[in-house]
Amino acid sequence: MDMSHARRPVSAMAVNGRRVARVLGVLACASALAVLAGCVPGQGMGVRGNNDYVQLVPITPQLVTTQQAAATAPAIPPALLDYHPQSYQIGPGDTLYITVWDHPELTSPAGSQQEGSANGRLVRPDGTLYYPYIGLMKVAGMTIEQARQALASKLAHWIKNPMVDISVANYASQHVVLEGALVKSGAQSLTTVPMTLGEAIANAGVDNQNANLADVTLTRGDQTYHLDMSGYADKGGPASKIYLQGGDRVLVPYNDRQKVYVMGEVTRPQALRFKTGDITLTQAIGDVGGLNEVTSRGMIYVIRGAFDKSGQQTQRPTVYQLDLKSPAAFALADGFDVKPGDVVFASAAGVTRWNRFLSQLLPLTSALSAAASSNYYINTTK
Repeated sequence: MDMSHARRPVSAMAVNGRRVARVLGVLACASALAVLAGCVPGQGMGVRGNNDYVQLVPITPQLVTTQQAAATAPAIPPALLDYHPQSYQIGPGDTLYITVWDHPELTSPAGSQQEGSANGRLVRPDGTLYYPYIGLMKVAGMTIEQARQALASKLAHWIKNPMVDISVANYASQHVVLEGALVKSGAQSLTTVPMTLGEAIANAGVDNQNANLADVTLTRGDQTYHLDMSGYADKGGPASKIYLQGGDRVLVPYNDRQKVYVMGEVTRPQALRFKTGDITLTQAIGDVGGLNEVTSRGMIYVIRGAFDKSGQQTQRPTVYQLDLKSPAAFALADGFDVKPGDVVFASAAGVTRWNRFLSQLLPLTSALSAAASSNYYINTTK
């Protein structure tokens, strides 16, 4: 018997079909347990306890308090906080504008009518610049004040008591690079005014629809730091305490893998992307247009911890539940954090909820399983 096709790899379509089927299976299990536990019209939050597949947990004030107490912001590495920029050091590529008072022929050799850049002195790749009466002068590594004093000292052999001033007409020797989900990615020059991480991100502009600010990476030398920059614009926040140095690389990752799936009796079921580390249950429901006013009179379920990033089941999932028929429940929803990978399901009321859920779930599950199986057998028989 020819066994050459017996162990062909399963296609991406088959894998994705099985992942979705698993998630839907979790929802079916949760809803079944809800009905068996007495979650029918007139009975409030009756789902309690555990079983072999899911753990059902009601959202209570105690749970919200515990969750908020555990949600502490990660500390900024001391190596970043301890760095404070020194005075700007001139480097190759910088253009200096040198003023020698009472000597316009030195200050503006191209003529006073020309732009300032035409009279600038470019620092060469070897760190030197050329200046009349002096010739080549090494300025790389000097501060602006050190270069001013050195130039005045050399000119003193030709000019009595020279008054010299130096400014940087163009900063080009030190820069940081910003990449990722930004409006203007690329290099930003460092100047005499120290630049913070928050300022650099603000200068680049965040792509709000696609950015994941909860895991910004800063690479300095051979060390990479992972930082939560959700509040990068906050005055006194962590982004304002981290100063950048030349050669730093900042990556703002995309949030295409940071999603929460909101489905069921809501206005616009969809997958929501995370800009920050988490959002509240109220925000998640609000972002999809709120609950369906006609059909949504039941429970809200938040399924968490079923699968890892590869789609493999890693532990018994937890199903959090909240009865939004009570106005007080919205206060709990506003304090309960939804995390990336969660599935939020808004059920309908009573028997309508169960019948409609099964009528929609079972055909979809069967179709996904059939498609995945058919695709697998087609691949293995080619």
